[in-house]
Amino acid sequence: MAERPKRTRPRGFAPWSPRPETLSLVQDICAVLDDYRAHLPLTNRQVFYRLVATRGFAKTEAAYARLCETCNRARRAGLIPFASIRDDGAARYEATAWTDAQAFIRDMRREAEAFRLDRQEGQPVRLWVLCEAGGMAPMLARVAASYGVPVLTSGGFDSVTAKHDLAREISGALGDGEAAEVLHLGDLDPSGEHLFTSLAEDVSAMTDALCGAAPDFTRLAVTREQAERLGLPTAPPKATDRRRFTGETVQAEAIDPDTLADILRDAIEFRRNAEVAGDLLDREADIRGALVAMMEGTT
Repeated sequence: MAERPKRTRPRGFAPWSPRPETLSLVQDICAVLDDYRAHLPLTNRQVFYRLVATRGFAKTEAAYARLCETCNRARRAGLIPFASIRDDGAARYEATAWTDAQAFIRDMRREAEAFRLDRQEGQPVRLWVLCEAGGMAPMLARVAASYGVPVLTSGGFDSVTAKHDLAREISGALGDGEAAEVLHLGDLDPSGEHLFTSLAEDVSAMTDALCGAAPDFTRLAVTREQAERLGLPTAPPKATDRRRFTGETVQAEAIDPDTLADILRDAIEFRRNAEVAGDLLDREADIRGALVAMMEGTT
């Protein structure tokens, strides 16, 4: 009896004719991507939680696995743009190079046009943002960038090296009498609360030892109040997680991207002096103009 050919996963760009129920899911995914096009690319998990919140999609591991597989096939088939979904994990390291001297000069001119000062200079508190979910970091960085506030992913902060690096960065950035605050966005679950507490205690102790001052740590999201006010989908804690925790769990991705961006923007604005920021932006524009004029004379 002849052996049946083994079925393999699609490779490359693969035509696809999904069944009606799967095509309906693809259409729902595309609708979410269109709704949040200002925040693209999204991760599969962000899309998943939007479907759970707005289209009654099942909040189960099996449903999430189905979503991931559907996105994979739809992207290969050209039904979903590759650029609309971000897959975390891959990294690239490459030295900068130019084709010739003129290419280098053109790049330097573009750098002059993008010149920026430290936009946290003179502010009452210097801010950092830590995000537990790496997939949310680029979206949050687009909000924080105009304020000069760095965004770091905190998922790897079980590492003492990462905590020490942050403590050194905070210590090196603070002048005499300056204050620092870390705004944290993470899951409302035993792991998220443990991560936040561990970060706050460890980084604060290291920073205090390095410069005699410790940053404040603020839990920006997800809070219990946000979960109730926004009607976020919940789940019981995992039975295998024995850490102390009360109530239902909520994933940070359950907050829709627009709302999450507003939460971060409002928090930064609340902590800033608008007059100081305006004066700095005027000075920055003057320096930028002088640099551009200087580069325009480069041959």
